[in-house]
Amino acid sequence: MSKVAAKALRIDDATLSRTLPFALFMAFIAIDESLQLAVRWHWLTVPDIALYYLYPVKTVAVAAVLYRYMGQYQELSLKDLMNVRTTAGVCLIGLATFLMWVSIDSTLSVTGAPRGFNPGLLPDGPVRFLMTATRVAGAVIVVPLMEELFWRSFLLRYLIDAEFESVPIGRFTWTSFLATTVLFGLEHHLFVAGMVAGAIYSIILYKTRSLAQCVLAHAVTNLALAGYVLYTGRWDFW
Repeated sequence: MSKVAAKALRIDDATLSRTLPFALFMAFIAIDESLQLAVRWHWLTVPDIALYYLYPVKTVAVAAVLYRYMGQYQELSLKDLMNVRTTAGVCLIGLATFLMWVSIDSTLSVTGAPRGFNPGLLPDGPVRFLMTATRVAGAVIVVPLMEELFWRSFLLRYLIDAEFESVPIGRFTWTSFLATTVLFGLEHHLFVAGMVAGAIYSIILYKTRSLAQCVLAHAVTNLALAGYVLYTGRWDFW
């Protein structure tokens, strides 16, 4: 294999490892929404609750892909979390992002309220516990890792240079910052809240030069949101 081909292969692997988990996650969302539409239009006759069981499949599938490519994520260093002062500050920012998220949900949503995930509709006992635990684990572990690798490791740098691995983590340009902020918002049901959260996570990246700190902030936000949902029954946030 020539040096040029070897380099191209390396870049392809680097790109795939950061985009495939996200693409798979979005594909599952598209499948879920398509099935919901089919049920609503009576093309498919299944209880709505049956679609709940798609979430653990999605979580395990995305987690498996992340694990498969774990060796590719050199920019993800747990040593970055050893700075106690920075890590504590990032956790507080994650909590503030959660407070922002729940404070603007009722007025700035761009579409109708989602059906959400209500564990009370599931059979009591191990099924309900495992499904709820999977939901929390997916939101707190899989989603922050998958999204930060795509948005702030890959796309934020790719918009600066297609050879994105040559771009240092935390390099700022207005184009990449604004584009990822808007697109991150569009990924979420709550568009404005999503944009604000995306901007916050990017600013953390710029200030700390650490993707691990971005993942931590995102995880803290989602953990606080999970606790809030389970405590208040605001299933539409899920």
